[in-house]
Formats: sequence, C-alpha cells, structure tokens
Amino acid sequence: MARRDYSFARDGRALRTQVWAPVGPGPYPLVLFSHGLHAQPDDYASLLARWALAGFVVAAPRYPHTALGTSKFNAYDLVNQPLDASEVITRVLEKEPVDASRIAAAGHSGGGITTAGLLSAHRDDRLKAGVLMAGTDFLGTPFSGPPAAVLMVHGREDTSVKYTAARTVYEAVPWSRAMMTITDGGHQITDLPAVAATTTAFLRWSFYGGDPVLPVQHGVATLDDELTTADAPAR
Repeated sequence: MARRDYSFARDGRALRTQVWAPVGPGPYPLVLFSHGLHAQPDDYASLLARWALAGFVVAAPRYPHTALGTSKFNAYDLVNQPLDASEVITRVLEKEPVDASRIAAAGHSGGGITTAGLLSAHRDDRLKAGVLMAGTDFLGTPFSGPPAAVLMVHGREDTSVKYTAARTVYEAVPWSRAMMTITDGGHQITDLPAVAATTTAFLRWSFYGGDPVLPVQHGVATLDDELTTADAPAR
C-alpha cells in the first residue's frame, strides 16, 4: 500500500488530499472519503488503509473551512463540500490508476452529509455507491439520479446525529440500501474491525456484484439489508 499527498483546489478553495492506494498497475475502484467537522483525514487512517488493502484507491480531501485546525471554521460551509468532493474525484482520476466506472463516496458525520449531497442536490452521476457513517441527509434534499446503493452506519446511542434521524434517511433511499446499527455505538466510529468488514464487503459488492451478503458481528451490530442483485453490476 502507498500513501501520496496532492494539493488540489477548486475556485480558490484549497483541497489538500491524502490518497491511500494499492501497489500495482490497477486500475482500481475509487472511494472518495469526507471527514467530519473539526476532523481530518488522518483521524480515519485505520479505516481508509483497510479499504486500500482491500484493493481500493481511497482519496480523502481536507476541507478548507470544516477541518481540524482551520483558521476560518464554518460548519455551514458543508453546503460547498459536495462540489469540492466532485472536483477531487476528477483530479484523482487524472493522477491515479482508477477505474472510472467504479467510484463510490463515503463520509463520517459532516462528511456523511457531504456524501448525501453527492447523491442528491449535487448529484455526481459517476457514483455507484455511498456510505454514510453517523450522517444524515443534505438539507432535506431527496436522493436523485441513477441508482447508487447506500449503506448507513450509525450508533444507536448517537447524541449528535440522532439514530431516528438516520433511520428516516435510510427509509428515503430509493435504491438498494442497508443499515448497520452499532448496538452501543455513539457518534464516533468505534468497533473498527466490524465497521471495516461490513463497509468493505458493501463496497466490493457495489463495484463487482455477486451475492449481496454483508457480514455483521453479532453482539456488536445488527444489519437491515435491502440490497438487490438487480442494482449490482455484472461480474
């Protein structure tokens, strides 16, 4: 696995991006990952590295006004992040051995909201799947565009983004969908092995098809699974 850093930008918005990638000629699927408020890509390095080891290129931008340590923090700048994310996807396609037909977006908390925006108000039609971790919808905007399977990962004890709000979003997804409920989980990503196993299996299915069976660690999480083979790519 290799780690590379890029300095991208969109309309003057600096988008420093970390990339974790398998070693080899590729092409590989791409996962665009968005961090939460007051966070940074390195905070999620363990999960992102596991995705890279599973055979995905993972690109994680540092957003200019919501990242940890920014001098001009503004939570409302989330409305601009879906377009930032799409720009990073475009730039990574130019730099890395990526299969342009296999692209997904994922994010945690505010990054989950950013991911929802990529599937709704700022739909990026290149996306085949989305993973929302401790996230919710994008300003109440309905999901739109071509089918893209969605996996939600949420702690039942989350006090920042209520579990009931996440369930409402889950029910609004018009495509294949699944929801991993962390039984005793809060807002932060815990039980990393369980989350890594389920999200990796979901992404692999979204990219390559096959039987839509996701692993779940009993006692840690439960899973609602409404994935259909009709929405999966052909192997």
